[in-house]
Amino acid sequence: GRFEAYGWNVIGPVDGHDIEAMDRAIAEAMTSEDKPTLIIAKTTIGMGAPNLKGTAKVHGSALGEEEVAATREAIGWPYAPFEVPQAIYDAWDHRAEGKRIEGEWQAMYDAYRKAYPELAAELERRLAGDLPDNWSDVVMDAICEAQAAEETIATRKASQKALNALAPALPELLGGSADLTGSNLTNWKDVKSLNTGDFMARHISYGVREFGMSAIMNGIALYGGFIPYAATFLTFSDYSRNALRMSALMKQR
Repeated sequence: GRFEAYGWNVIGPVDGHDIEAMDRAIAEAMTSEDKPTLIIAKTTIGMGAPNLKGTAKVHGSALGEEEVAATREAIGWPYAPFEVPQAIYDAWDHRAEGKRIEGEWQAMYDAYRKAYPELAAELERRLAGDLPDNWSDVVMDAICEAQAAEETIATRKASQKALNALAPALPELLGGSADLTGSNLTNWKDVKSLNTGDFMARHISYGVREFGMSAIMNGIALYGGFIPYAATFLTFSDYSRNALRMSALMKQR
């Protein structure tokens, strides 16, 4: 109900152990082009282990030799440890199909590059992680202007002044806040808030959800082409801790 209220495409509940049912759910999800999809899959932890399935014992510790043997017998798995049957290799081998799809995509992009060379060059620059050619000059001008002002202001106000100076010259910069924009000043002059009617806007109103905000920024950074940022108060960063940890491990910008 929660995700349906968000406007998502919700599928399920589906038996997560039924491969054909899951395959149908994924195929259905891939037909949704105008909204995100949530597949609700119901599973039993440790399914296949006849004596331990559905218990916490299959979560934090090894099954043990006896339960491994019982599991092999229960699911009909005669193969030696680390042996992968050829049928599984064959089922997962999509190299030929992937090569075909990549070729079609590359042909489409080549046509796009030919029709819109400037836009294609800008896209490639962003995806490569390169900064604009005049970036050093923009930064130096901002530093000189700040030094000349000799202001004594709050850190968050200084941050906003930096955004005012830098954001217009860095189109891939994508800001946001978890319902604290007016307090931590993550917006800059004339920036618009992203909404369903304006996907060109560059500031996201995440709502009161610091973890969601941080996780979404990780996804944006991993996809590439954007440099996401946001801010919150230090005490609320506890909500974001797992996403912050993942960001540090992935070393994304």
